[in-house]
Amino acid sequence: MDENTLKQLVKFTQEGQLESLEKQIASGGSEAVQAVSSRHWGRSGDTLLHYAARHGHLDIVEYLIQRLDMDVEVYNNDYKRPLHEAASMSHEDCVSFLLQRGAAVDSLKKADWTPLMMACTRRNLGVIQELLSHGADPALRNKDGWNSFHIACREGDPLVVQHLLHAVPDIWRTESKTRRTPLHTAAMHGCEEVVGILLDRCGYTPDGTDSCGVTPFMDAVRNGHISVARLLLEKHQASPTASDILGAQPLHQVSVTGQDEALRFLVQELHVDLNQRATGIQLTALHYAAKEGHTSTIQTLLELGADLHVRDKKGRTALHMSCIGQHAAAARTLLLLGLKDSEDASGTTARQLASRPDVVKVFECDAL
Repeated sequence: MDENTLKQLVKFTQEGQLESLEKQIASGGSEAVQAVSSRHWGRSGDTLLHYAARHGHLDIVEYLIQRLDMDVEVYNNDYKRPLHEAASMSHEDCVSFLLQRGAAVDSLKKADWTPLMMACTRRNLGVIQELLSHGADPALRNKDGWNSFHIACREGDPLVVQHLLHAVPDIWRTESKTRRTPLHTAAMHGCEEVVGILLDRCGYTPDGTDSCGVTPFMDAVRNGHISVARLLLEKHQASPTASDILGAQPLHQVSVTGQDEALRFLVQELHVDLNQRATGIQLTALHYAAKEGHTSTIQTLLELGADLHVRDKKGRTALHMSCIGQHAAAARTLLLLGLKDSEDASGTTARQLASRPDVVKVFECDAL
């Protein structure tokens, strides 16, 4: 079969045109059947069965397997089987058929993802229940150490999370390779209802840390999920002043990510010390905000009472940090607010740290 004809087969399959697909293959005789059965298309190496399962065309999936005898376990360049495709796109009828035809329920694609893991990236409880009823193991972990429950907590569907907890009550006792728990992940993604379920039904230790010393509360506030942070405070007695392995507290972390509302929440509602220094190099929230170039956060910090002239362990002001980060707008803001250029402990001025032309120009009189 020529290339144009083969491309037509892919088009018919993706669009669900079974009758056209059958006619095209029939017109090519045994050669066409052989081509369809063994051919892999594109850089990913997909077969027609992959395309049909991905797009949820059950009639074509049945035709390819029952009439053309395609292997239900055929895999592409990423070791994805048709079952991975159907599960990842929430095509329950295709999932059911492939399992009935003997597809391995816990087959692994690249990075050790199972069909159940793929299904948990979606919010289709029916597909997940179908895989579980055929013996899928939700405790299997991928190369990053995530199991299906961890993935479901990231997506935030309460029904899926509750079903997995019902099926395997201890499934929550898992950590990724960086020691992140499903509670960390749900908090990071702002999945408030799931966080509530985890706090009610699972035995997580308050302020449990990952390998970087990050707590679920830190994950919530630095991503701007204030309602989740409140929930962790109320139901888990989370600490708003815990430190990670670098000595940074939530106050410093929200300054890094530029979450101004979370900053106000910490200072105005929780009364966190605005000028608290991170241990080690003694950076303040203002230093962190300046280094990242968050001009609005710099202004918010000063409105809340931050010390504009505070220096870190190396004698650097926020102006030095803005120039280290090469952020012209932040440097201009600090100068306009009254912070003067000065030497740090090594005798280096902020201007000397500026290398980008737009940052250098900020220090010229006509730029102010």
